[in-house]
Amino acid sequence: MSGPTTLLPFQPATMTGAQLATVSFLARYSGRTHSLCAQLREWFAWCESNGLDPLAGIQRAHVELYVRQLGDRRLMDSSVVTMMHAVRGYFRFAHIDGLISSDPAVYARLPKIHRDESCTQGLDRLELIRFLQVAQTITVHHGALAYLLGINALRASEAAAVRIEDYADTLRGYRVLHLVGKGNKPATMPLTVPVLRVLEACRGQRTNGPLVLRPISGQPVDRRDAYRMVARIAKAAGIPRHISPHSLRHAAITNALDAGVPLRDV
Repeated sequence: MSGPTTLLPFQPATMTGAQLATVSFLARYSGRTHSLCAQLREWFAWCESNGLDPLAGIQRAHVELYVRQLGDRRLMDSSVVTMMHAVRGYFRFAHIDGLISSDPAVYARLPKIHRDESCTQGLDRLELIRFLQVAQTITVHHGALAYLLGINALRASEAAAVRIEDYADTLRGYRVLHLVGKGNKPATMPLTVPVLRVLEACRGQRTNGPLVLRPISGQPVDRRDAYRMVARIAKAAGIPRHISPHSLRHAAITNALDAGVPLRDV
């Protein structure tokens, strides 16, 4: 290759085929794409170190060797599969867009993962109560995040994206939260009085904008901030194991089922 391959803004007149394919692939996603960019940079760096163009001339054997190299770094099988997510999407859409004649990654062999959702480290009812109580003593932003995750069962990205305007409407006497869920599906959920009270404490005098902010900088939180904030709350609450935002979603759904909420409603 004549020079290092980098990910650039959309400048089709000066882009290589690999760069155009990358920008075209990432354009499909809204919001933050840092993890996808990191995965593609790994692929680009490996190609550069082996004298390969990241797109033109790549064969299935090259992709197989890259997968083996990831395994040789002693990554977990799930991490290898995750690292290949962007690479496979990159080649798939380069093929769809006509930039390459065939997709070299479509039949590349990946490690098999046996997912068991039951291994999620959830919280029992008393631990969840303690978690919510402690969260409010740290900052109002920790409290709001904890209630959105642990009571309304939002995903980390959904909770981080909540804006003040999203829960301004009333439906059948309840304040409701409008959000865009997984797969860009719009959803509306009621807010109970305790949740609304915590959200209003977090809002303060603000009338619009992102709800949960970083306590020090005042900037909006993202998914990674949510993980860090949950870990801090769990440590302060004395919960002696790893707790993630998904643990709170798991706990919220489990406790709802225990309370008699029908499965179709959760």
